[in-house]
This record gives sequence, structure tokens and C-alpha cells, in this order.
Amino acid sequence: MDIAAFLLDSVPFARLLDISFDSVGSGTAVAHMPDRGDLHNHVGGPHAGAMFTLAETASGAAMLSAFADQLSRAVPLAKAARIDYRKPARGDVTASATLQADPAEVVAQLDEGKRPEFDVAVDILDAAGVTVAGLTVTWTLKPNRPATRS
Repeated sequence: MDIAAFLLDSVPFARLLDISFDSVGSGTAVAHMPDRGDLHNHVGGPHAGAMFTLAETASGAAMLSAFADQLSRAVPLAKAARIDYRKPARGDVTASATLQADPAEVVAQLDEGKRPEFDVAVDILDAAGVTVAGLTVTWTLKPNRPATRS
């Protein structure tokens, strides 16, 4: 599965922001958002909401790269997110996301009928390579309900 294409097809808002992927790997993803004046805030850099969306999108790609094979039996959902804005960003921004859980343990919980929760950490860097924000997204895999017969 082409995770980047799947995610951008599934999330029109990410396409609206011109988010693209530099890489998607095993539990990791790097996403990029170009500098656009219509996405700027009052201090001339990328709007906080646009940076949040970039980081959340990268976290989703990292999550999917680890658990795409589970989509037939569970729905991935972002459960919570916390972002820390550290410095004003300038220019293009890049979000690097990394799964913070052992995928085998998450799948084992799903196998036990549990609804696993796990974090994906994301660093947001500006065009100069300065870390301007950090985001942690807590994801869950919600098991599909068995089909009921009528």
C-alpha cells in the first residue's frame, strides 16, 4: 500500500495545505508543507493550525506504516494530541513522526480484543532546520464490531 497516496486521498484537508511526503517507513514518516502566504499567521509564518495539521498528518502516516495490515479489523482514530509551539516558524516546514510503541505489542492487544492506545511523537522543523514545535498524538485502533444478523 502506498501510505502517502492513501492518506492524501483520504484527507482532503491535507491536500488543501499542499502537504506532501518526503518518506514513509516502518513506524516513521516525514511530511512537508510549503511556505504559502495564505497559510501565514499574524507574525508572517505558518499558522499554528496549519502546522498542527502537518504534524497530525505525519503522525497518521507513521501510524499507518506500522498498522496498515490491521485496517480490515480495526479503525485507527486519533484520541488525543498535545502540541508545544516553541518558536515562530519561517519558510517551509517539515514534520518528522516516529511511532513510540512496539507494533507487535499493539497488535497483541488487538488480538486479545482490547483497544490499544499508543503515541506518535512529531518534531516540526522550519526551513532553517530549527525545531519550532513538538506534537504527540495518541492513537487507538478501534476493533470493528462483528456483523450482526437480522
